[in-house]
Amino acid sequence: MQLSRIAQTTPVRWKNGGGVTRDLLLWPPGAGVDNWQLRISVAEVVRNGPFSAYPGVARWFCVLQGDGVVLTLNGQSQTQTQTLPQTLTYTLTPDSPPLHFDGASAPGCRLLGGPTLDLNLMARQDAGRAEMARAVAGIGWSSSARLRAVYARDACTLRAGAAPPLALRAGTLAFNDAACGDTWQLVGDNALAWWLSFEPHAR
Repeated sequence: MQLSRIAQTTPVRWKNGGGVTRDLLLWPPGAGVDNWQLRISVAEVVRNGPFSAYPGVARWFCVLQGDGVVLTLNGQSQTQTQTLPQTLTYTLTPDSPPLHFDGASAPGCRLLGGPTLDLNLMARQDAGRAEMARAVAGIGWSSSARLRAVYARDACTLRAGAAPPLALRAGTLAFNDAACGDTWQLVGDNALAWWLSFEPHAR
């Protein structure tokens, strides 16, 4: 199991000045900001404005801390005779499940209160399939994906198969890119955390 902590990452300011991003994982090993297949990051949004567009990328987004955000996505709706533009609005707080959307869409973001801290999962669609879900303490999580991870907003303990229990500090990503399908489980009352996974396409 490998660990990546927010406190050990370097913040990168957005070009539009709306926030900063801290990369916790760029995968595969050795990948940089331009050639990753999977990217897991935490962003602090400090003012209203649009997100960047990532064509060819599937995205997941959830709020870690703060009052939350309203995301506005431009999509399409199908009728019997034509395709019509459609605007979709999502209100997200720390209690909301992750939102999955096409990275080609650059959603508008409006803060509900002050700055928010948000978890982002991005995967190139031609590289593999990713998933993200809320973790519930005491409930096991199984996945056959090659890369498995958990992001812990709060301090908790991870039990992964037969391995010794692993204490996670708040703001830690624990990941294994040679996962074997063992059941993972979190221990920690009221701890907020999220499961993440990535299965590369066969080459």
